[in-house]
Amino acid sequence: QVQLVESGGGLVQAGGSLRLSCAASGSIFSINAMGWYRQAPGKQRVLVAGITSDGHTYADFVKGRFTISRDNAKNTVFLQMNSLKPEDTAVYYCNADIQPYKLPVNRYRYWGQGTQVTVSS
Repeated sequence: QVQLVESGGGLVQAGGSLRLSCAASGSIFSINAMGWYRQAPGKQRVLVAGITSDGHTYADFVKGRFTISRDNAKNTVFLQMNSLKPEDTAVYYCNADIQPYKLPVNRYRYWGQGTQVTVSS
């Protein structure tokens, strides 16, 4: 079993910062991609940022404000969120593309339970 556990959400004023963490645990042979998505009330879940060994990707609406990073030794991904805006309010979900065992060579996508980020104006 693989678990993704997020932390770091909360309430912050506009212009403030938060740092989200997501730790993967359980049966993990390798992790390919990790990323963060968000879902605001009444809207679809969308990609915020992703990271692989080849680099990073960011949604246009967070470029220059959010930074994704990863600690491979701890199977943890971070999202540093600066200059937060009320429109960043959402539940943020961690996502990881994981190969649980050396064999068979199968990879699966796993999701965390989500952490609420609320930005007040």
